[in-house]
Amino acid sequence: MNDQDRSVRGLMEDAEFVRKTLIVLGLGLLALLLWKLSDVLLLAFGAVLVAILLHAASDALVHYLRVPERWGLTAASLLIFILFLAIIALFGTQVRAQFSNVVERLPFAIDNFSKQLGLGAVSDDLSEIVNNAPTGGMAARLAGIGGAILDGLADIILVVIAGLYIAASPRLYREGFVKLFPIRHHARVESSLQASGQALRLWLTSQLIAMTCVAVLSAIAFWLIGLPSFIALGLIAGLADFIPFLGPILGALPAVLIAFSVSGETALWTVLAVIVIQQIEGNVIFPLVARSVISIPPALALFAILIGSVLFGTLGLIFGFPLAVVTYVLVKKLYVRETLGERTDVPGEPGNDGRQEAGS
Repeated sequence: MNDQDRSVRGLMEDAEFVRKTLIVLGLGLLALLLWKLSDVLLLAFGAVLVAILLHAASDALVHYLRVPERWGLTAASLLIFILFLAIIALFGTQVRAQFSNVVERLPFAIDNFSKQLGLGAVSDDLSEIVNNAPTGGMAARLAGIGGAILDGLADIILVVIAGLYIAASPRLYREGFVKLFPIRHHARVESSLQASGQALRLWLTSQLIAMTCVAVLSAIAFWLIGLPSFIALGLIAGLADFIPFLGPILGALPAVLIAFSVSGETALWTVLAVIVIQQIEGNVIFPLVARSVISIPPALALFAILIGSVLFGTLGLIFGFPLAVVTYVLVKKLYVRETLGERTDVPGEPGNDGRQEAGS
């Protein structure tokens, strides 16, 4: 090999090294960008969930009420909106008053509970902190709380509007995402998206039905027990149930704490009611509404929720389980089946309609 050949080979090796270095740097910058935009990406995932819910409602109207398919999505959106307005008109004032009552009672309930544990009044310590804090600092904290509430409302509105856009033209967004990958992988990416979407749809529909049942049963139970603001407490229990495993515990805490402020017997009945309702949900309601729901080992699902909350805060806690559903489907399909060659059922695929139990 002459000097010229060595020089050319050296240049080619240098060029290959530079190319690989740029690829590594590019991947690092992409990972950093995705991390910085994690909140936006989670909101986008929430919009996808809204779109899936709208399409599920649309398909139900087309199938059961014979609504023309081209009007199904519009009819479903209007029906949900009208139902939401009707609930606000009928119960809005009462629910708002009951929520205010819950907020007012919670500090006293927490104090009562902590005193029974021998810890003293927690609110006294909080009051001392508030009184000793600089006025400007407290104003800044209050302004921060108000800003957080407004940001949360803005995020909800953004997710709903984006979900409507995605539901109106799902093929446009799906094909755009598929085209980000090499042509030889288009079929695999397309089928993976369809399986993930179907698995999310089955889980989301079942979860919303279960949440509604939990909210109604909780409100009735709290009313029979004699808890104040039973509608608001039932609504809190139902909404928190969207988060599997941790949600039922978080949703039951306000009711249990307020029950302790009434009497020990009331608290005991409240705890018993919460346990019974969760048993009814897990053993009666969910098996009835869940036909082909993805089955994730409970420990993995719980750690997925905890990891999501640690990495991404409140949004990670809320979307931790549905993200685990997508990850589980993709791992089984793309890695276990197509990479390792193992035979395995992938939830969400056509023909895979075996009854499976979802974490809830």
